[in-house]
Amino acid sequence: MRIATYNVNGVNGRLPVLLRWLEEAQPDVVCLQELKAPDERFPAAAIEALGYGAVWHGQKSWNGVAILAKGCEPIEIRRGLPSGPAGDPEDVQSRYIEAAVNGLLIGGLYLPNGNPAPGPKFEYKLRWFERLYAHARTLIDSGAPALLMGDFNVMPTELDVYKPERWLDDALFRPEVREAYARLLAQGWTDALRHLHPGEQIFTFWDYFRNAYARNAGLRIDHLLLSPSLAPRLRAAGVDRDVRGWEKTSDHAPVWIDLADQPTG
Repeated sequence: MRIATYNVNGVNGRLPVLLRWLEEAQPDVVCLQELKAPDERFPAAAIEALGYGAVWHGQKSWNGVAILAKGCEPIEIRRGLPSGPAGDPEDVQSRYIEAAVNGLLIGGLYLPNGNPAPGPKFEYKLRWFERLYAHARTLIDSGAPALLMGDFNVMPTELDVYKPERWLDDALFRPEVREAYARLLAQGWTDALRHLHPGEQIFTFWDYFRNAYARNAGLRIDHLLLSPSLAPRLRAAGVDRDVRGWEKTSDHAPVWIDLADQPTG
């Protein structure tokens, strides 16, 4: 089974790119981020024409998340994270959606960017991360084969950024955010790409400016995390890097994993 995450950066504006990639890559499950479209403008018909069922949580502005499943309809479980201990309400922004697909529990997310940091947006990012941490704990405790996947807007280590010294004050690389990501992994989640490529500099995002893609001046901010009950089935992980070079494409590339039907090794 191939499972992928893709920050499409505008699902309607990039629809030809998305459809081309779906046809060529044939992933079984896909989480999308940054739909930038309200629910009624999600291109369900075009996606369904390729054989994918979908659930989505749209928003007109910068947010919006969806889960696609080839040959079946995802069963939506929740949209938005539970309220946190600080009293933050349920999400008013469309940043999280969760569904059951083929015996798996899929949580698709678009974590806040948080810039400029420090500041209110950064504080919101940290609070949202705490709510994600609490909900992730419930998924681990359930024992279900689960994934948390999407655009985390976090570069976990120096290996995940082309020039770390240039990003020290950025919300995606600040110590508080990297520590929050490490705490999340410490619950028992496996960072699939890093687990299988521990010393390799692999990027998932390249800015539109300064010829970043051609120079491979990228970042790794899109992650797939596997629960302890699912991690033994992981057999491959990678990035469809060439998609970033297509015309009128997203600044992200799709990130994917392959799962065996049964635990390997």
